Amino acid sequence: MAKITYIEHDGTEHQVEVADGLSVMEGAVRNLIPGIDADCGGACACATCHVYVDEAWREKTGTRSAMEESMLDFADGVEDNSRLSCQIKVTADLDGLIVRTPEYQG
Repeated sequence: MAKITYIEHDGTEHQVEVADGLSVMEGAVRNLIPGIDADCGGACACATCHVYVDEAWREKTGTRSAMEESMLDFADGVEDNSRLSCQIKVTADLDGLIVRTPEYQG
């Protein structure tokens, strides 16, 4: 399990434990974290699980796939550290991960 901190756009923090093998999005949905809509259920077919990965964690979360890049075209406020949380698999190496949600998912 990894402890992940989800920070809402208003600064509200939620720290939860997420089982290895789940995605960061699944961890948010299972723990009722606001700000991650996950409309497609994790199929990388929308951009409603968009998060900003804390700079210290960018390398450990990997790089965007071509499909993820394509889906991020539909997200608001995309930055260099933007990721779809459905595409980040949780491992013990991500213990302490910090992600922030945008003000609007869309």
